[in-house]
Amino acid sequence: MRIYLPVTAAHLRAAALGSPQEPQSAHAVTPALTRALPDEDEEGLEVSASLCAADASLVLLAEPGAEGLADRRIVIAADVDAEHVRELAVEGDVLPGTVEVSAEIPWEDVAALLVDGAEAEGDVRAARLGDENAFERAAEADLLWYDVTERDALADSLGA
Repeated sequence: MRIYLPVTAAHLRAAALGSPQEPQSAHAVTPALTRALPDEDEEGLEVSASLCAADASLVLLAEPGAEGLADRRIVIAADVDAEHVRELAVEGDVLPGTVEVSAEIPWEDVAALLVDGAEAEGDVRAARLGDENAFERAAEADLLWYDVTERDALADSLGA
């Protein structure tokens, strides 16, 4: 199952992502997302899941301890066994397509890295400080695609 994991630049240096002991929130094409967006095809649903993960990456950047991390949203697209993915109930702040992943994700299972371009940094910086208009502008920015083999170079360029 393809999942979209919201991360920060610091995660690019991890030996692996996730852990069976500490499930991580991610986004995926789920029955709830399909019901919420009935006019979307599979590709549109995948884009929607990745954009929700991008928003969640920005939320991670706003958390205490994230100061000094690159002002870029980062999403890791990975393939995991469906048995390690649990769809969360849509309630409160939980969006359709939100899942919990309870597995370690080796870099070999990563399909792509999706990252904001440098032009989005100003809006991401303002959004992580609470500017709602900047959050909306950041949400409109396209994410750039990187192959997993570019992970180290990307981490270097982001100061991780």
